[in-house]
Amino acid sequence: MSSKFPEHFLWGGAVAANQVEGAYLSDGKGLSTSDLQPQGIFGALTPRVAGDSGIKDVAIDFYHRYPQDVALFAEMGFKCLRTSIAWARIFPQGDEEVPNEAGLAFYDRLFDEMAKYGIQPLITLSHYEMPYGLAQKYGGWASRKTIGFFERYARTVFERYKHKVKYWLTFNEINMSLHAPFTGVGLPEDSSKSEIYQAIHHQLVASAKAVKACHEIVPGGQIGNMLLGGILYPLTCKPEDLLETQRQNRDWLFFGDVQARGAYPAYMRRFFRENDIQVEITHADQQALRETVDFISFSYYMSGCVTTDKAQNNTERANILNMVPNPHLASSEWGWQIDPIGLRYLLNVLYDRYQKPLFIVENGLGAKDRLEADGSINDDYRINYLNDHLVQVGEAIDDGVEVMGYTSWGPIDLVSASKAEMSKRYGFIYVDRDDAGNGSLERRRKKSFYWYRDVIRSNGNSLKAK
Repeated sequence: MSSKFPEHFLWGGAVAANQVEGAYLSDGKGLSTSDLQPQGIFGALTPRVAGDSGIKDVAIDFYHRYPQDVALFAEMGFKCLRTSIAWARIFPQGDEEVPNEAGLAFYDRLFDEMAKYGIQPLITLSHYEMPYGLAQKYGGWASRKTIGFFERYARTVFERYKHKVKYWLTFNEINMSLHAPFTGVGLPEDSSKSEIYQAIHHQLVASAKAVKACHEIVPGGQIGNMLLGGILYPLTCKPEDLLETQRQNRDWLFFGDVQARGAYPAYMRRFFRENDIQVEITHADQQALRETVDFISFSYYMSGCVTTDKAQNNTERANILNMVPNPHLASSEWGWQIDPIGLRYLLNVLYDRYQKPLFIVENGLGAKDRLEADGSINDDYRINYLNDHLVQVGEAIDDGVEVMGYTSWGPIDLVSASKAEMSKRYGFIYVDRDDAGNGSLERRRKKSFYWYRDVIRSNGNSLKAK
């Protein structure tokens, strides 16, 4: 039987620098905004003092152990590995004119290691962090100056790695800034809507400038945006619920509309007007935004519901969003509802909307894995979750959706973004470290490691439809 997945489908996994690398001040790296969030993106902003430590300072020590980890990814057959460059490794304060050579050299070594195994890098320029110096001195993305600092950084890494990295992303889950402003745009959590949307606008302009730079510098380069795919369903068939669902979905689709279509949609102009949100958008900004992405990438973990009935509007925090639970779905240990069909639906929504190739760059199940007496980890729950989601990806491809690849989050256990936990494990590879930072950092293959290896070898033919 021929596979539904294209012949050159980019199978792999996804990690982020601040969740795996550690070495948080090594080789000239500056403090990042992530370093000021030792308890995760929902934890308090904590100034660093001499002698303190956080779990992300070492994380899983990927900075020193990447050859071992890349070899394990190659053993699974990865065609692609998504990671990010820590901006503060390249420009420690963010506003320097000359980059930090030691930081650049680290990513040269990493990309060379991946090339040994034929693994394509998919590189995010800014994944939930920026140099803290920019937040401190300029107010982060509140300042127009940050656009120029980001463009300098982007051009620096494009020039350095133009023959090593073909696939790029600008900002990780760019729509998340609406829910966690410090993590997304370096603003205080109590910032006004006008302040947040102005910072987001600067980020959108910077993203477009990076797209232009990539097209100019990287031979055959492709660059995409990255959305948190928080697809919402109406809780009932009441027209009011349908209209409110459309409005709330537009809260995040707006970011894709600007980056894929090159202009602000009319519904956002109405939203700004009716909510008294002031955003300075210059003629030069409008011209810059016309440079659009080559593909749409997104994360998908769960769906949610929307209702206008206040009696039923009991939202629950899941992932970064507050959503009304779907009564027809089961949930993970962390309360994230499991909806494989939602991934097929989302793929169709995005492809219908943009008619651009799509890339699923995050999807996975966080769970508390148990180490058996013989050292094995039998994570059938993860296998079932990923199998069911990938079956639906195959169905979307059959629907006519152009899907470039799939990078599961995260292929090796890492420090979770939301609460900086090791106990919330996603990987095919177990890392011996606990929430207190204890452990040998030894790597072990889980049962899902061999399952995913077979999926990739068979190009999806080993998946089991229900």
